[in-house]
Amino acid sequence: MTTLTYQVPGISCMHCVHTITTELGDLAGVARVDADLASKQVTVEFDAPATDDKIKQLLVEINYPAAA
Repeated sequence: MTTLTYQVPGISCMHCVHTITTELGDLAGVARVDADLASKQVTVEFDAPATDDKIKQLLVEINYPAAA
């Protein structure tokens, strides 16, 4: 199990948190998603077939790209 934390500057409300949690939670291999409004961070716990690249790509697709 891999756990990564992403800085997501676009998180501005609880709707953002809900969207990110729901969308990433539906990605195959993702076991847990914790999106935090205060820190603008998203922590994802995952196994294959999910990957760092797939998570970042999905964040871009839902308009919450991770900071570089």
